[in-house]
Amino acid sequence: MTGGLTWQRTAAVEFTGTRGGAAPLTWGQQAIWRLTRWLDDGDPYFNMPWTLPVYGRRDLDTVLLALRRLVERHETLRTTCEETPVGPVQRVAREGRLTVEVFDAGEAKPLAAARELSADLAAKGFDYATEPPLRCAVVTGGGRPRAVAFALSHLAVDGWALDILAADWKGLLAGDDLPDPGWQPLDQSAFEREGAGAARGERAFRHWRAALERVPRSLFDFPRREPEEQRFVRVGMESAAVAAAAETLAARWSVSTASVLTTASAVLLAALTGHGAAVMQLIVANRHDPRTSVMAGTAVQDGLFVLDLPEGTFADAVRAGHRQALTTYRHAHYDPVRMMALREEVGRARGGPVDLSAYFNDARTIGHWPNLPRVDPPGDPAALAALAERTRTFFVGAWSEVDATVFFATGPATNTCQLYLLTDTACLPRSTAYTLLRGVETLLLRGVAGEVPLGAVAELCGITPIERPADWVRTASGWTAPAGTGTRDPLDPAGAGEDLGPAGTRNPLGPAGAGEDLDPAVAEGGGR
Repeated sequence: MTGGLTWQRTAAVEFTGTRGGAAPLTWGQQAIWRLTRWLDDGDPYFNMPWTLPVYGRRDLDTVLLALRRLVERHETLRTTCEETPVGPVQRVAREGRLTVEVFDAGEAKPLAAARELSADLAAKGFDYATEPPLRCAVVTGGGRPRAVAFALSHLAVDGWALDILAADWKGLLAGDDLPDPGWQPLDQSAFEREGAGAARGERAFRHWRAALERVPRSLFDFPRREPEEQRFVRVGMESAAVAAAAETLAARWSVSTASVLTTASAVLLAALTGHGAAVMQLIVANRHDPRTSVMAGTAVQDGLFVLDLPEGTFADAVRAGHRQALTTYRHAHYDPVRMMALREEVGRARGGPVDLSAYFNDARTIGHWPNLPRVDPPGDPAALAALAERTRTFFVGAWSEVDATVFFATGPATNTCQLYLLTDTACLPRSTAYTLLRGVETLLLRGVAGEVPLGAVAELCGITPIERPADWVRTASGWTAPAGTGTRDPLDPAGAGEDLGPAGTRNPLGPAGAGEDLDPAVAEGGGR
């Protein structure tokens, strides 16, 4: 147990919800369920540690009552999932008991102690078939409850859902009579299988099929290099200059800052790999519907973003990227099992799988940075250049197995742009990852100062485009090694160019990378 905490007692919270029932998993639940099947039983990878403060001077009975009302209010917190002969099913318990441990923080800060305790609670995997997807403990300090530590299953919640629970928590502690959520995963499951919901899924399939049939089979169709010992590395950059420039360009070009960052990343990736189109998966919240916007559950799915680079300037690319991002968000709600079958079908027709291992996840909670240092006058290139002198880059970590070749992601800071990049060092070395991050900054700052021709991006940003051997052959699907050379074709399904697994498997960006459209400025993309 976390050091400094003293166990005090165990409390039983009896709950009775409005209804129970069973239904097929929602598409958002299926997306996570499919990933859990790759893991060993009891693997805690898709557990989410989480903490909430106890607002005001509340006694333990008030806190336990708020917990009871929270579980009764949101069916996802009393839902189990299991495989059946007809497919995976969610079962909502109408009644049950939540066991809550109570600890005293002693000399430690209660909220900090609760954060450590939540990590302990999340270190053990859930039994999805028999165990509710919620564990919690109360941490006291000075004789009263000060914080609550949670562990939740990603099958139950995503980042958007956590915001819903956090808002409810404050009201429940105060004794407020909150309006009924009105939409639960059982309702969502029915919606997806009939009428408008099913039709939306079919539109997504048509969009994905058309894109998969024409995009390059891989952006990473070049010879592999010797990887680092831990093959996948993640580096980061904190740049207030990027944030300020992105806000300036978004306002100038009538797009979102998410589209500015996504397009900049796509343009640099295309310049590096020598392709005229960039293909990425965006993490999408699927929360634009007023009903799902209030649903505590998991709805995040991957969206397919294809940017055909236009002739012209970076401004042209960003405007095109914004349009494509909106198209991506509209077509990211689908049956994930059928989608995997579609990808396999298209792969067979094209002679091998289409590699979709480049990602972008906008993990900010709002679509701008309200606490940036002042730039005076706003958008002044010299002031932005001075701000860039404070930019720092850093190493985050390394892993032996991740299912992405390239994964861009933002962080939640509001006073600077946190931009992270994970790369497969068998494709792109660590040094190239740093170059790409710095390239984003350079590209945005130069974009503020004037027009940037797309043909000049590589040289401007210090990127050396990858060179293929002279005997490699370019086809409609991409570059391949000539037959009989003994060189592994990077598009071969057995080679390093394949998808390493389903999106999210062993993703060091964390299982809470659950995309959400947090305000209209983010244009419904992004996630945490």
